[in-house]
Amino acid sequence: MTIEEFLNYLRYERNYSERTVQSYGKDLQAFEAYFNSQDDGLTWETVDADNIRGWMESMMDKGNNATSIKRRLSALRSFYRFGLARGLVKHDPARRVENPKGERPLPQFLREREMDELLDNVAWEENYNNVRARTIILMFYTTGIRLAELVRLDDNDIDWAASQIKVTGKRNKQRIVPFGQELGQALRNYQKLRDEQVNSRCGALFLTDKGERMSHNQVRYEVKKNLSKVSTLKKRTPHVLRHTFATAMLNHEAGLESVKKLLGHESLETTEIYTHTTFEQLKKVYENAHPRSDLK
Repeated sequence: MTIEEFLNYLRYERNYSERTVQSYGKDLQAFEAYFNSQDDGLTWETVDADNIRGWMESMMDKGNNATSIKRRLSALRSFYRFGLARGLVKHDPARRVENPKGERPLPQFLREREMDELLDNVAWEENYNNVRARTIILMFYTTGIRLAELVRLDDNDIDWAASQIKVTGKRNKQRIVPFGQELGQALRNYQKLRDEQVNSRCGALFLTDKGERMSHNQVRYEVKKNLSKVSTLKKRTPHVLRHTFATAMLNHEAGLESVKKLLGHESLETTEIYTHTTFEQLKKVYENAHPRSDLK
């Protein structure tokens, strides 16, 4: 199934205006570019609802409002309905995705005490899956990298001498992200255990126990399962850990421009959403602590 087939259907069978057809085309091309940037092996036939939700999150991060996101989802749903009717696809992943509600909400994040509880006090068994899961969560929390960036990491992306990681982001843009002693030690322990127990030569940093590069969904599962131990947030995703990293950095007086570079944002406006989050925290502290607060 191709976008052009669908656009021709709109033009010649539904008699849509050329302006409307072009609008549909741009929306579908935007999603195609997104899922190609996530995984070279994805196609229109193999993308799932999680891929679409990830696209929605990326649009929210860029400042798109609910109305524009709904419009793009509508184009996607029409595309898949066309494909199903013509027998070009076997399933419609867009059917399971809900429209965003209202205006863009503030990012959800875990409190520092929750992350401390998970990383320091929760009992982690010393088996391969648990060591790998803790290392993944620690990497998300201490570097702020995206899910797609984490699964693309190879062993040779780590510069041990400089304590930094080469991260390949959207549109194959690369940036350098530093890491601290704690993550460095966790990575060494993980790699040692991995090399002892997993037989693989693919070069990927994070491997399944069968020696394959971990998929997006496998990482999501590990993150959700383990964040559930300390958080009741409805969303417990790698993206929430990215929000948690950014919020923690700003709460500890990191500059907005520095956080922008670490996150790989193209626009400072995208990073500024986290200043709203930290301001909401300050308001709550003020409300609870000051005896003559006008906000009570």
